[in-house]
Amino acid sequence: MPEGKIVKALSGFYYVADNGRIIQCRGRGVFRKRKVSPLVGDFVEYQAENDLEGYILAIEERKNELVRPPIANVDQAILVFSAVRPDFSTILLDRFLVLIESKQIEPLICITKMDLLSKEEENTVKRYADQYRSFGYTVVLTSSERLVTLEELRSYLHGKTSVFAGQSGVGKSSLLNALKPELELKTDDISNSLGRGKHTTRHVELINVEEGLVADTPGFSSLELTEIEAEDLSQYFPEMAELSQSCKFRGCLHINEPKCAVKDAVEKEEVPSYRYEHYLQFMDEIKERKPRY
Repeated sequence: MPEGKIVKALSGFYYVADNGRIIQCRGRGVFRKRKVSPLVGDFVEYQAENDLEGYILAIEERKNELVRPPIANVDQAILVFSAVRPDFSTILLDRFLVLIESKQIEPLICITKMDLLSKEEENTVKRYADQYRSFGYTVVLTSSERLVTLEELRSYLHGKTSVFAGQSGVGKSSLLNALKPELELKTDDISNSLGRGKHTTRHVELINVEEGLVADTPGFSSLELTEIEAEDLSQYFPEMAELSQSCKFRGCLHINEPKCAVKDAVEKEEVPSYRYEHYLQFMDEIKERKPRY
């Protein structure tokens, strides 16, 4: 049975890429009965008489899936944050990072509009960038006029399935257009009154960029931490995950427990206090969540 990867879903059709060919397929009724929908990014088995009349017969197990954009088997998320307009937000970045880490997706942080900063503001953002690098994250800085590190960004896309995510109005569509001009994604200026971009979401499609695949729909599911358990949260803060090994109690939540290596490191300023504050805030959210049955 031939196998391929769904690269587009539109109006009940799934477009399966297989060795340079694109086969238009429908899903079998069996998926509906099992309440499983094929997703863009799925590896599938299919049968087809020709390139326009195929059927998806089986979906291989997914390593992860996102709700918006609806896509499976993502290797990395390029988290696009602007240095200014809207201002760089560490709490929003940490929320994205926690969600991405919980899906076993590799994050890459891209900070745009660096050229719009004063020298002092630039130094502040660069200090944050260095801190995130020290936690083990890759951080790329770009300017709005000339995407100075576009070549560096291209190298990270090679051979991977990537999604772009981040706050509205930070330049996700501009970056995608710069990487692949024929995309012609709509980019609207930020509405100054709202401080938000006005990007219109379309169907999801994986496009070839730099011998990798990129989802052409910037976006991400709701930013609520609905699927994360309290005892797992610190695993999604790499610097805390490492320190957790040295806590006196197994399952330490790093809040009130004695001889906690994380709290100790925060006191010694080895872990930035803003990261720990965000951790506590997310922990409160998780604990206040209604139990799921």
